[in-house]
Amino acid sequence: MGVSVEETPGLRFQYYNKRDALTVCVRNEEEMAKKNILVVFGGISPEYSVSLESAYAVIKNLDGEKYHIVPAGISKQGTWYYFTGDIEKIREDTWCNKADCVPAVLSPDRSEHKLLLFENGQVGGIPVDLVFPVLHGKGGEDGTVQGLAELAGIPLVGCGVLASALCMDKDRAHKLAHLSGVRVPKALVLTDRKKSGRAAVFAESIGYPVFVKPVRAGSSFGISRVCTEEQLSFAVALAFSYDDQVIVEEEITGFEVGCAVLGNRELLVGEVDEIELSGGFFDYTEKYTLKTSAIHVPARIDRQMAVEIQLCAKKIYRALGCSGFARVDFFLTPEGEIVFNEVNTIPGFTEHSRYPAMMQAAGYTFGEILEKLTAQALEEGLNAGKK
Repeated sequence: MGVSVEETPGLRFQYYNKRDALTVCVRNEEEMAKKNILVVFGGISPEYSVSLESAYAVIKNLDGEKYHIVPAGISKQGTWYYFTGDIEKIREDTWCNKADCVPAVLSPDRSEHKLLLFENGQVGGIPVDLVFPVLHGKGGEDGTVQGLAELAGIPLVGCGVLASALCMDKDRAHKLAHLSGVRVPKALVLTDRKKSGRAAVFAESIGYPVFVKPVRAGSSFGISRVCTEEQLSFAVALAFSYDDQVIVEEEITGFEVGCAVLGNRELLVGEVDEIELSGGFFDYTEKYTLKTSAIHVPARIDRQMAVEIQLCAKKIYRALGCSGFARVDFFLTPEGEIVFNEVNTIPGFTEHSRYPAMMQAAGYTFGEILEKLTAQALEEGLNAGKK
């Protein structure tokens, strides 16, 4: 089969065309100067739907004058596709269809730097200059996709393999935070479902209520607030349905606060936010509907306390080896003590999510945040290539 050359709108050096199988798209100099950003969304975790909302906002707000956006969706079953349709279909979760999708995979070969495309027995490819994973939870936020980008030798927006894996693991993240001098909740980790009776002994020793959580999960999936021993076994079983390790934590009185951090060597922080609850805890429903809760940006605390929280966020960010961006969450007790909760290395990224809201309160628009993230990742990749 011959290879045709045609002048069409699209990605620079796009070695793929659905009409003619393999083609080479010749670009003008202005188009050639644009970087191809692979935005990866979807995924196999329970947070799939959250990823779609975040990816829609990221794709919509990335500067199309500077970048070619290459959308790559991962189905709930873990299949990769190059998505060619209207981005509204991402938000509506109608993106995964034969008309708009081409089977694809990011090549781990460091000589390729391409998203490989497969159709009609042909293999094409789109060059990739930068990977922007907009994935939440397992199979995307835990270091797996980050490892693929690292194998491929392609710069990455956000935390690398080690930091992503550590921050996803509540137990190890807490241990490192404690070593850095920040208080963490008392906790017990269960690795064997058959020994869940240990949870009752631990809960009795620290006092109810306690929180039972999967060690590696996000968006409050599998988390229960337990007030009595009778509720404990069900909560442990629920958490084990999301992960093979479960953590039982003391309840910290007070309220949750968070801090957005952006950067590598030099760190920017957003305004601290505050979660106001009417009762219970900030579960999945409240996080994405705010039916009975509210988020205050800036938090309703004095400036000195806000600065202390920002400093603690930077300390945790450094201790866990974060880069690019992350949201660091704490509890603030009535006595004014800051207690570490968790780090989200790919926090919700819609235009109304907590991370962008905190950065916007510090003076950065949504578009400026995305530009800082992409520019610093490309710069880091360029510097790494010179070593």
